[in-house]
Amino acid sequence: MKKTIPAVKGTTDFYPELMGVRTWLYNKIRKVSESFGYQEYEGPILETRELYAAKSGEELVNEQSFVFQDRGGDFLTLRPELTPTLARMIAQRQQELTYPVRWWSYGPMWRYERPQKGRTREFFQWNIDLLGLDTPEADAEIAGIGAELLRAVGLTPDKATIRVNSRRLMDGELTRLGISEPLKEKTIQLIDRLEKLSPQAWRQYGGEIGLTENQLKGLQTVLVDKMLWEKSEELQAFFAATEAMGVRDYLQFSASTIRGLNYYTGIIFESFDIQGAYRSIFAGGRYDNLVEDVGGTPLPGVGFAMGDKVIQVVLEEYGLLPDAADLQQIDVLVTTFNQGSMPASLQLASRLR
Repeated sequence: MKKTIPAVKGTTDFYPELMGVRTWLYNKIRKVSESFGYQEYEGPILETRELYAAKSGEELVNEQSFVFQDRGGDFLTLRPELTPTLARMIAQRQQELTYPVRWWSYGPMWRYERPQKGRTREFFQWNIDLLGLDTPEADAEIAGIGAELLRAVGLTPDKATIRVNSRRLMDGELTRLGISEPLKEKTIQLIDRLEKLSPQAWRQYGGEIGLTENQLKGLQTVLVDKMLWEKSEELQAFFAATEAMGVRDYLQFSASTIRGLNYYTGIIFESFDIQGAYRSIFAGGRYDNLVEDVGGTPLPGVGFAMGDKVIQVVLEEYGLLPDAADLQQIDVLVTTFNQGSMPASLQLASRLR
């Protein structure tokens, strides 16, 4: 038999039934985004390697991105995320825009991952960002949008949650524990690995990066303190705003939620199914330095990204994915029983269309 050429590893063939689900999710995202007054935008599929190397860290570029050299010798990257592109686009027209900017996008991204359930190399991602406001209420608006999307697809608070923390709060706690500035970034990486390592391996790694036994004990105490957020005025204002918005029941403080990317500067958040059985549904936070880092003037920003794969796995787990047959847009079937009735059938079909 003739061999069929396979699809590229980690990509998806969107047959009509899968395309129907993709469009259904896109329409939910569009409705929620536009209900908050956000405008849709899009960026290029290709960016320079230096944009991601400088803004997202070398690991993302060297280990997780598709990088290649074009015929002119320039190194290009298939976009692994959109926030650096957004920052570049804002910086290019910074003096022409009206603030605050409220933009959203939904498009394809690529990462050199090991394909598995909920993770592919090509995926679609929702990005939504608010730039020009540096307030806890702006952070609450973005987190609230995420909560409203969960609600729109049927993921109630007993099925999904949003964990919240503050980089500023944690920085203060690390200082209180006597952790030096050069060691803080490694400590953040340690916190980010709390649920990925066994307790013994986690403590061993903490010792290897230079934390003392007392610092490790103090850090563990901080990470289980559910009321630590009350020490932060910005988190107090954030949670008060989400209460007023009617989404507080989706949110919980989590000191171990720290987010690994370097560009987050304030409140951060990450959504999971309530069992914690899968990777995060969406994640984001405040990034006040990113536009300046790509050549613009300082501009506060907050936003999040959500891939299409994990949320579909979670929706499938709870039986919330729509049936492909229910997504069909065919209302009427016009048929014919003999050649003589064909012209009349064609005319009727045209009138109905």
